[in-house]
Amino acid sequence: MISASSRKKDYWGWVKGYLHISPSIIGFGVFVAYPLIMSVYYALTDWNGYSKPKYVGFDNFNYLFTIDPAFWKAIRITFYYVLINVPASLIFGLLLAMLLNRKLPAIKFFRTAFYLPTVLPMIATLTLWKFIYHPQYGLANRILNLFGAGPLDWLSNERLALVSVIIAGLWQIGGGMIIFLSGLQSVPQDLYEAAEMDGARGWLVFRNVTLPLITPILFLQLILGIIGSFQSFAQVQVMTGGGPNYATLLLNFKIYSDVFGQKMFGYGIAEVWILFLIIMVFTLITYKYSNQFVHYENDNR
Repeated sequence: MISASSRKKDYWGWVKGYLHISPSIIGFGVFVAYPLIMSVYYALTDWNGYSKPKYVGFDNFNYLFTIDPAFWKAIRITFYYVLINVPASLIFGLLLAMLLNRKLPAIKFFRTAFYLPTVLPMIATLTLWKFIYHPQYGLANRILNLFGAGPLDWLSNERLALVSVIIAGLWQIGGGMIIFLSGLQSVPQDLYEAAEMDGARGWLVFRNVTLPLITPILFLQLILGIIGSFQSFAQVQVMTGGGPNYATLLLNFKIYSDVFGQKMFGYGIAEVWILFLIIMVFTLITYKYSNQFVHYENDNR
């Protein structure tokens, strides 16, 4: 039978434990839970950010799905952006990591050089890319001119604008490269030696040894890439402003324009919830099917 002193000791143990984690609980409640709950209410209001919110029910969502001419176009453009940007970032990041996963002279310098764009201010690098794409004196058209090709309107052509924005974003694949590089260097060398003894070379080694062992890293990069691509904003804000003719109108930029440009705070928060649900659906689908391609060491599933 538990004595009264033991119960008292357990009670004070619980109290001390909760006192230690109380800053985290308070921070979560004030900065996460409360704003999240209030955003549900504001999504159901007509609010310009200054006056008292007016409750309108689901009118914001009704306008969003049935009337707003830019919403579905922004959804389509955002999906295009994600479907192109995520695989491109994974492929080029992995290729770059494999290229730098070699014992060569000055290899640390090259790793630092390729990672450097990641730590530079994004606004500065995107402004540089805007000058690179300039139709008259930009570097991109000068290179085309060397091969006898005519100049292109990189950011003012509806067909080229989104691809140009994606290429500018790939400038910062150094972050993914470093993560892939750490995964490649964690692959045991004895597996490569065993594969070599069995006569495997090149692509066979990569497909049967390297790729299965870095699938956890690949899965992490896939999740981060999906979330980051849906939340992309700065590229469009700096380079195109959503144009031309909504060709680069990502949903996150549309939310910004509606909230801070049109002062439609309630409507913008409703759009935020739609974006949140889209990201959650894609993330959950990826997690659901991850066990079909992700292999962990000592996994007995």
